[in-house]
Amino acid sequence: MSLGANIAAHLPFLRRYARALAGSQEAGDRMVQATLAAAVADPALAESMADGRVPLYRAFTRRWVGLAAETSQPGDRIEAAAQAHLRHIAPANRQALLLTALEGLSAAEAAQIMEISADTVDQLVREAIAEIDCETATSVLIIEDEPLIALQLEDLVRAAGHTVCGTAATRAQALAAVAAQMPGLVLADIQLADGSSGVDAVDDILALGDMPVIFITAFPERLLTGERREPTYLVTKPFSEGQVRAAIGQAMFFHAGVGLP
Repeated sequence: MSLGANIAAHLPFLRRYARALAGSQEAGDRMVQATLAAAVADPALAESMADGRVPLYRAFTRRWVGLAAETSQPGDRIEAAAQAHLRHIAPANRQALLLTALEGLSAAEAAQIMEISADTVDQLVREAIAEIDCETATSVLIIEDEPLIALQLEDLVRAAGHTVCGTAATRAQALAAVAAQMPGLVLADIQLADGSSGVDAVDDILALGDMPVIFITAFPERLLTGERREPTYLVTKPFSEGQVRAAIGQAMFFHAGVGLP
């Protein structure tokens, strides 16, 4: 596969990873763009990104620390607070957990990307999970039209130490649930029971209050087009418990960071 074809095939998922790692769409996309710009200027770097997803992620990861500093914008309150919060947790923990849980890569693949041993990856994942388990609990609204999946998500949310403040199968039900209680976190599908849109439901909710949102969908390509504002956190169906917990932990980590001085 050519370099261009390799990047095109994996770029949407690299952007998903970068956004989850950075805590916002804007910061994550800037880091990916900076990596690609560096590859254009450096043929050796470009060559290293060929031959699959792992080399592409590895090239991005090599630049992660520098890119985080170069692309941060002090004028953005949310990103500045998130960067302040980052100083209280080892980035390697988050990288290992997101690569294995959210991105679905093996410990061996994550080890290649991070250029450490697989055993170290396993240890970092355990540390990250322990830190997530210590995070402050919140209330969660689940927007999902498949009853069995909604129940599965409820179980996952409660097992992670959070509460479920409501469930909704349509856009109208989601607004009614928010009117009854404002959630601290939203898990949302994009295609709902009556043909309404989970994206529109989330837009309605975010107009009323600020909270992190995780989209959980069987159609990630509909949200990774690059044509409109896209989610910071995206989990693909069928999902695992680890994927959902990692996304929740990362979302709550950055949301908590907004309140830091």
